[in-house]
Amino acid sequence: MPIRILPPEVASRIAAGEVVERPASVVKELLENAIDAGARDIQVEVEEGGLRLIRVSDDGCGIPAGEVELAFARHATSKLTDVDDLNHIVTLGFRGEALASIAAVSRVEMSTRSVEEEIGAQLSLEAGEVVRRRPVGRPPGTTISVENLFYNVPARRKFLRSPLTEAGHIQEVVTYYAMAYPERRISLSHNGRPIFRSPGTGRLLDVLLEIHGPETAGALLPIHTFSDEPSPVIVSGYVSPPAIHRADRRHMVFFVNGRWVRDKALAYAVLQAYHALLPANRFPITVVQIHLDPAEVDVNVHPTKTEVRFRAAGEVFRAVQRQVRAALVQQASSAPQFPAFGWGERPSLSTEIAARQQVLMSAGRSAVEHALRLIPPAEGTAPKPAGAPPSRLPILRVVGQVRQMYIIAEGPDGLYLIDQHAAHERVLYEQMLSQTAAGAPLSQALLEPLVVSVDLRQQDVIQTYDAELRTAGFELEPFGEGAYLLRAVPAVLAGRQDPRTALYEVLEELERGETPLARRKDAAVMAAVCKRGAVKAGQTLSHEEMTELVRRLEATSSPQTCPHGRPTMIHLSAEALARQFLRS
Repeated sequence: MPIRILPPEVASRIAAGEVVERPASVVKELLENAIDAGARDIQVEVEEGGLRLIRVSDDGCGIPAGEVELAFARHATSKLTDVDDLNHIVTLGFRGEALASIAAVSRVEMSTRSVEEEIGAQLSLEAGEVVRRRPVGRPPGTTISVENLFYNVPARRKFLRSPLTEAGHIQEVVTYYAMAYPERRISLSHNGRPIFRSPGTGRLLDVLLEIHGPETAGALLPIHTFSDEPSPVIVSGYVSPPAIHRADRRHMVFFVNGRWVRDKALAYAVLQAYHALLPANRFPITVVQIHLDPAEVDVNVHPTKTEVRFRAAGEVFRAVQRQVRAALVQQASSAPQFPAFGWGERPSLSTEIAARQQVLMSAGRSAVEHALRLIPPAEGTAPKPAGAPPSRLPILRVVGQVRQMYIIAEGPDGLYLIDQHAAHERVLYEQMLSQTAAGAPLSQALLEPLVVSVDLRQQDVIQTYDAELRTAGFELEPFGEGAYLLRAVPAVLAGRQDPRTALYEVLEELERGETPLARRKDAAVMAAVCKRGAVKAGQTLSHEEMTELVRRLEATSSPQTCPHGRPTMIHLSAEALARQFLRS
């Protein structure tokens, strides 16, 4: 085929695809423009997850009437004048692509008035083309309305998630910039209902109180570079103590000179500071603000401007790791008890790991015993589907435990290594199936209902899986905007962990779709519940507990895999062992 220059409308939509990934991308670009314009009050209004409408209004400096059309031209910006400016960028926007990209895939209306002019201008565009312009009276500032996003790019539109999930991504972006600029009042509403509003006091902790609530925000630890430490890298913000953690990295937030960024190296620096202090596959809540000379960081890496490169990456890495670790050390040496868990005194961080392991062994033992008591007798397991191939285990003899993770058992045909967590997941899962089939209750009521705050993405999961969550044992009741009353939890979780945390983790797993083998929604919910209720890797089991767990696993219909599809065991046959020892 001959080489051709793409038509302008095709090129513009391709370029727009790099900048506008989803509705949250539009909100991010418009928020950055409002902040660069010096706005003190920014209002974000969203309808149907941003697909029907995104409107961002600000009280910034506005755009002169004679420059309104130019604002939508590609590579037109007021923030750069020559190539040297790229070496010390101090604004959030600078590429001149955002408005052109947004306009290329939507219907846009801009109303703006410069503080130096008496009359403003209103401009309407469709697919990047101006269709109407007129003068307008309004206060200084800018309002941009984006309607029917991706109406002319249906392939992109069909890959978006539900409106509530998309609104949840927008909520994340809004809260990120509220954290980065706590002196600005930033609000968000969805379908006419208020979702979030930052107080604009200039204190980051006040914003965190609005985002995480007083219980979590009140436990966060401040981090900062002391004034007597000469360093070109200034680090500040808040991190959670080791007792507060989440199932994914979503709550690890980083800003570089006020710019929200995604950076694996910064995340790794924080996780290194928490080394050996967090359970496996758990992540802290962090808000890390990094300030350094703009000439020392390259923000012109990607059209979304969320990736950066540091001239002295090692120095930035060490500064972040050092300050986060210092906050943890200070908390460890000053706090007489582990927050909320009563794990006893810990005079210094150097003794924390040993103390934690010792307490976990005793606390974990009681939790294991409690969990095993919840398992019904073997004859109560779920009936095996007709025509299913035989998959029973032989009778096994427990030999011991490896690394507090794997049970060693001997069978008539060789050696079995059993993952204690995956095995217990399978046992609990079939217990729940059996109880459901028998009509037995799966819930255990809480002594006092708990108020659970949820964001828009979590609300979407609750609405999507409402019946299945109730069947599994969660009893949830709407309690105003962004909150539910939690009245009961699945019986397999009772006494295992904080009910709020258990619910949050189940919702996170359902949102991520981590049960690929579950064809039904109820199976996915039960699998997520059993993952939280099962004994964990790192828990010491007595010989009797291991024997009981193996016996119950033998009685299940599918002992080889957990509900998520992971293997529960590895079998080393007698012949394989003989070959390894050159006996055959």
